[in-house]
Amino acid sequence: MMVSIGYLILFGMLGNILFKTFRLPGLIGMLVVGIVIGPQGLNLLSDELLMISGDLRKIALIIILLRAGLGLNLRAIRNVGKVAGTMSVIPVVLEGLTIIVLAVILLEFTFVQAGMLGFVVAAVSPAVIVPSMLRLIREKVGMKRNVPVLVLASASIDDVIAITVFSMFLSAALTQTSLAYFDVFMLPIAIFLGVLFGIIVGLFLVGLFKKFRIRDSKKVLILISVGIMMVSFTELIEDYIFIASLLGVMTLGLVIVERRKEVAERLTIKFDKVWVLAELFLFVLVGAAVDINIALSVGIVGLFIICVGLLARGVGVFIATLRTDFVIREKWFLFIAFIPKATVQAAMGSLPMVLGLPGGEVILAISVLSILVTAPLGALLIQIGERKLLDKEDVKFNNDELTK
Repeated sequence: MMVSIGYLILFGMLGNILFKTFRLPGLIGMLVVGIVIGPQGLNLLSDELLMISGDLRKIALIIILLRAGLGLNLRAIRNVGKVAGTMSVIPVVLEGLTIIVLAVILLEFTFVQAGMLGFVVAAVSPAVIVPSMLRLIREKVGMKRNVPVLVLASASIDDVIAITVFSMFLSAALTQTSLAYFDVFMLPIAIFLGVLFGIIVGLFLVGLFKKFRIRDSKKVLILISVGIMMVSFTELIEDYIFIASLLGVMTLGLVIVERRKEVAERLTIKFDKVWVLAELFLFVLVGAAVDINIALSVGIVGLFIICVGLLARGVGVFIATLRTDFVIREKWFLFIAFIPKATVQAAMGSLPMVLGLPGGEVILAISVLSILVTAPLGALLIQIGERKLLDKEDVKFNNDELTK
C-alpha cells in the first residue's frame, strides 16, 4: 500500500500542476489521474488502499468542512440567512423531482427506484465547491453581496436534504413498504441537531484551547480527530435518529471563529497546508472509484437525465433568488456553483446495487456519469464565472439590502 500512496501523491501532484499550467482547475487533473492509475486504468493502486478509500475521502471532506467553518462568520451568515434557506431547499428538490419524472418515463423505473436515483444525483459536491468558495472569500471576489458565503451556507444543507431523502427512498426499497413520508419532517430536526452538536463540541474545544496552552499544529490534529469522531458517532446512531454531522463539523469551525477569532485565523493557515495533501487523496480516489464503462452503459439517456436535472436546478436557483438584490450575472454564478457532483455520488451511488436492489446498476451508472460530466465542467465554469460574473469588492451589505 505504501507504493500505491506514493503513486497517488506523485501523479496527483503532477496532474494538478499540469492542468493549472493550462489555466484549468487542478482538481480535474487529479480526477483524471485517479481514473488512469485506478482499477479501470493502469491499476497501480493496491486493493488495501481502495478498501479504505471511502474512509480517506470522508476524512478529506471533514478537513475541508472544518476549514469552511473557520472561514465564515456569523455576520456573513446572517446577511445571507433568508436566501440561504430557499437556496438550500428549492434547487435540490426541483432537480430531484425532475430526475424522478424522467426516470419513470425514460427508464421505466418505479417511483421508489426513481427517487433513489433523483436524490443521489441531485446532491452537490462540497469537496469541489468549498475550496473554490473559500478562495473567493479570501480574495474578496463576489463579496459585495456575499455570493461565496451564500454558496457555502447553502451547499451543506442542500446535501443534508439530498442524502436524507435518498436514504428514505432506499429504506422504502429495502423494506418493500410504503414510502415513509413522515421522514421528510425529520429534515429540520436533523439540521437543528447537527448545528447544536457542532455548537456544543465547539464550545468545549474553545474552553479547552483557552485553558491549556496547545500548539496550533496539535489543535489542527485535535479538530480533525474530533470531526472524525462526530461523524462516526452519528453513523452509529443513524438507525435511531439522523443528525446532520457534516453540517455540525462546519458549525464547529464557526464557533471557534466567533469565540477565538485570532486562534481561528492561525488555524486557517494550518488547514490550508493540510488541504494540500487531503485534496490529493480526495480527488484521486474519487477518480479511482469511477468506472467509465459503467457510465457509458447508460449512454445518451443518462446524459439527458443529468442535463435536464441541472436545468431544473438552475430554475430553482432563479426562483430562490427572486426578490433579492442579486444581479442576473450573480444568479448565473450561483447556478454554476452548484453544478459539480462527486463525493456523494461516489460514496452512495453504488449502495442500491450492492444491496441487490432492482435498477441498482443503472443508478450507479448515472451516478458515475454525473461525476464525469459535472465535476470537471462545474469546476471549469466556476473558474470562468468568477472572472466574468463576479466583482472584486470589499464592500459588505446588511440583510435589508439583500431582501426587499
